[in-house]
Amino acid sequence: MSRFNLIDEKWIPVRFPDGAREELGIRDTLLRSKEIAAIEDPSPLVVAALHRFLLAVLYRALEGPTDIDQAKILFLSGLPGQRITAYLEKWRERFWLFDEKYPFGQNPNVSRDEIEPWTKLTAEYNATSNKVLFDHTNTKNPGAREPKECARWLLSTMTFSISGGRGYYPSPSPNAMMCIPLGRNFHETLCYCLVPYPNRNVMSGDSTLWEREPKALPLNTPKQMATGYADLYTWQSRMIRLEEQPTGEVSMMRFVAGQGFENPSSTPDPMHPYKLEKNKGILPVQFRKDRGVWRDFDSLLPDSSELAPITIQNAVKLAGKNMNYLPESVLILGLKYEPPNANLEFWRMECLSLPKALAGDRFIRTDIRQFLADAEEAQKTLWTACNSFARDLISRGDKRPVSKKDISDFVEQMPVSSVYWSTLESCFHKILSDYNLERDPEDIRCQWLKFVRDAMRTAWKQHTSSVSTGDAWAIRALVKAERPVLRKLKELNDEISKLEPSKEKL
Repeated sequence: MSRFNLIDEKWIPVRFPDGAREELGIRDTLLRSKEIAAIEDPSPLVVAALHRFLLAVLYRALEGPTDIDQAKILFLSGLPGQRITAYLEKWRERFWLFDEKYPFGQNPNVSRDEIEPWTKLTAEYNATSNKVLFDHTNTKNPGAREPKECARWLLSTMTFSISGGRGYYPSPSPNAMMCIPLGRNFHETLCYCLVPYPNRNVMSGDSTLWEREPKALPLNTPKQMATGYADLYTWQSRMIRLEEQPTGEVSMMRFVAGQGFENPSSTPDPMHPYKLEKNKGILPVQFRKDRGVWRDFDSLLPDSSELAPITIQNAVKLAGKNMNYLPESVLILGLKYEPPNANLEFWRMECLSLPKALAGDRFIRTDIRQFLADAEEAQKTLWTACNSFARDLISRGDKRPVSKKDISDFVEQMPVSSVYWSTLESCFHKILSDYNLERDPEDIRCQWLKFVRDAMRTAWKQHTSSVSTGDAWAIRALVKAERPVLRKLKELNDEISKLEPSKEKL
């Protein structure tokens, strides 16, 4: 018997502008998108997957947009409710989570021998071959979970599957940042991300997972290309069949490798920022465990290279010169792992403000990139000073042999860099919020250099205070190490003094 239809059942967690939270079905989430502030879930991976799933529904229901003019009409006039409702009714039989022939997002042909606990659907819980720190769920007796939870995890598994043994192919770019510009309501957020198809041919050839017959297993073609955005956003990277218990809950499921992803033309994913590497070409920007997203913020901003996320480029086009229509911030979501290792290092969600100057004619990416370069250069000076301090302290002024590893290990445990970056991060967010069309670029750069100088001074001062009670070797090492720091601080002061007079003349 068919049960739990995702069109009507309450399973998508949303937040309203007054802070109230509720769960809605697909139809209500899309038709009431102007009333909704945002999708919210404890898992960043679920948040990203739900956005991509709802966008796939819209691409197929609206059969577009195929150009920026259509996208602007949707943005200004709203989503056509009748078309969305008609599309959902047409495919209603494919949205049952439990169904003998067409279970949503699943494959009924998975063998009964491939049994796994429900925990394998999530990154946050133990799997049979992967233990998660601080999670004590017993995978042999994991208990049961509600259908709405399994529906959300089903989508996140499809979106963020990673590579592994036994023919497990990864999802399309699971290791890349996903960027979702946030509007004043969920309708604007959807429109920012609903980037136009490259042309009508791509649109007409596109399809979603639920519009096709379930594949026979094993697959004849392990890898294939996406036919369009809807296909990309519903990629079946794992073949799953949920086992419904008499209570209506899920404890176990069938789970095997799914469809591999082929992208020989390197067609960009609209949500990913990209970077150009000298020897590797254009690659998606990924999270790094030793730095926050804000240090790669320039990769999110549009310029002539068109490497910024297409979602943000689309948002800027929709807003035009009207700053009120610009997204106020952008969500950055995703996970990090190091292939071929099949274990996750972390998953993350960050929210960054977008500068209002995006509505102007000039590309501010160059300015932001220079700001970040200024910060990196000052940090290199701190690293040089820490390296010198560690070497002289450990070697007792070259009286003892010392290896590079000893020095790097010592520097790594020094708090100088972490203090510097954490101090500067809040300053960077202030720069972004102040960066509007009325501000003089030189004035902003002057303010930023002061932030860099002060952060550098604070970080080094904390270090010197901690060493001031040390022995004679520590004091000698400190005096010698701080020379490059003092030179850099003087250099920053000189640069600031050059910028300040020009401001006074104005």
